[in-house]
Amino acid sequence: MKILVTGGTGFTGTHLARRLLREGHDVVVVDNQPGLFSAELQQLGATILIGSVADRGLMARAAKGCGLVFHLAAAFRKVNLPRAEYRRTNVEGTRVVLEAAAQHGAQKVVYCSTCGVHGDVKQWPADESAPIAPADLYQATKYEGELVVGEFARRGLPAVILRPAAIYGPGDPERFLMLFRRVQTGRFAMFGDGRVHYHPLYVDNLVDAFVLAAASPRRNGEAYLIADEHHCTLDELVTAIGQALGVAVEIRHYPFAPLWVAAVACEALFKVLPAEPPLFRRRVDWFRQNRAFHIGKARRELGYAPRVALRDGLAATARWYRERGYVGGPARDRHAAAAKPVAAGDA
Repeated sequence: MKILVTGGTGFTGTHLARRLLREGHDVVVVDNQPGLFSAELQQLGATILIGSVADRGLMARAAKGCGLVFHLAAAFRKVNLPRAEYRRTNVEGTRVVLEAAAQHGAQKVVYCSTCGVHGDVKQWPADESAPIAPADLYQATKYEGELVVGEFARRGLPAVILRPAAIYGPGDPERFLMLFRRVQTGRFAMFGDGRVHYHPLYVDNLVDAFVLAAASPRRNGEAYLIADEHHCTLDELVTAIGQALGVAVEIRHYPFAPLWVAAVACEALFKVLPAEPPLFRRRVDWFRQNRAFHIGKARRELGYAPRVALRDGLAATARWYRERGYVGGPARDRHAAAAKPVAAGDA
């Protein structure tokens, strides 16, 4: 089958495109920039188109002949990105992608949202019925994208929505790398009590969910939380990363409030500077927001069953980082990593 993957040069998109190519599919990738693995994807046979998902002409060409569309592209993690840009990509871009899919008769669209649409979970573990409470522009516009998917599903376009938890794994140069580097120093500054709940998602488990969602008869814009088998506390996560690295890490706890004040001040300062702030509220929220979910609906309706446990996923990620020099580098790099508070962003 010919398949379109938007956001296909990014971390998650690359893993999905690689799986599809190895299964013999003809894969078209659309992204706004080449990624670390673009050359590999091309060697495997992917067609890579660089441009915005909000470009109707580009998306019409990309979707032509595609039986499946996986829509992963999103504006993400940029603190100073204007609301208009988040909406252009995450809402209007989603509309453009779905218009192109409908125009060319796609059999199904799988939309990648985020567990972040539920915000800070008050009663955990939460399921898909938990309140929608996005805490930032990324989460809010991803939920608006879900509403667009629902609109098209009601008009007859088969579609499914996935809400991934905190994605990690080999090939990730950003999200968990900061955590691994900080743990490698042997000391970890934990702001708060470390008992906040966090739900990781190994990238191969997520790719399994994408494939299952595409094959499922579910088609009416249903949303599914996707995560690993178990959630954990932040202290447990940091300890597990230490075990993956072979490091006995000491976790030191500090009050959260001063870090929050510093993040607010840093954001305000960088509003007038042409750069992203090194510390911001969304990053430090990692220390205080609960993210723990039920995956029962995905089990029942999609047949989802996470294959890779946290211990194995972290070990594979640690090997990938070490093989490429992301961790285990010169001491000065480790000291630089230790100098700033570190947190992993959500999906």
